Amino acid sequence: MKKVVVFTGAGISVESGLPTFRGSDGLWEGHRVEDVATPEAWLKDPELVQAFYNKRRADCLSARPNHAHLKLAELEKDYDIHIITQNIDDLHERAGSSKVLHLHGQITKSQSSINPSLVYDIEGAEIKRGEQCELGSQLRPHVVWFGEAVPNMEQAYKLAREAEVFVTIGTSLQVYPAANLIFETKPNCKLILIDPNAENYNVPPVVHKISEKASVGVDYLAELLAK
Repeated sequence: MKKVVVFTGAGISVESGLPTFRGSDGLWEGHRVEDVATPEAWLKDPELVQAFYNKRRADCLSARPNHAHLKLAELEKDYDIHIITQNIDDLHERAGSSKVLHLHGQITKSQSSINPSLVYDIEGAEIKRGEQCELGSQLRPHVVWFGEAVPNMEQAYKLAREAEVFVTIGTSLQVYPAANLIFETKPNCKLILIDPNAENYNVPPVVHKISEKASVGVDYLAELLAK
């Protein structure tokens, strides 16, 4: 069965009504990145950070998988599909994809403030003040913040190196180290890029570009895989 690795970013979830964090003004829903998405922000104002992610979590829980998520799950019937995602939502899982690797954490989970390996499912949309891990520390969002290591990166590199087809959907390829994945593939790996602005991307000339939004591009992808 052909091994297909699909690397997804915010563009695939936008069609489910989830906006990208960063706006055109560089702010994340009116906040500076430094104020809501760094370890220093958590130490300075944990209530602000918690409120920011509680709102994002509520938005994720109310969103529904779109055709792009559903089509990728459907393709598992014919291909060995592995998804590497930069997204912290669970839309791939809810669509039915069984092999999903989250690079930047999962907003539907919490983690210990002092031991990131202690991760817990969240009931509802909020992590409340005073909710603690088994070590007695306040629970925080299970999200990789700027300045923190990306613990699943080595596993992602391994998947990219094993891929027979590597597909990029809805990511700017500007967030590192994840943006390096496309360059980790083997020489005979087929490379496909799906994005409305695909023609403007600085990628190797061998990349097959599909200049469509995710929900349209996945149908073209299915045709390419069948050839």
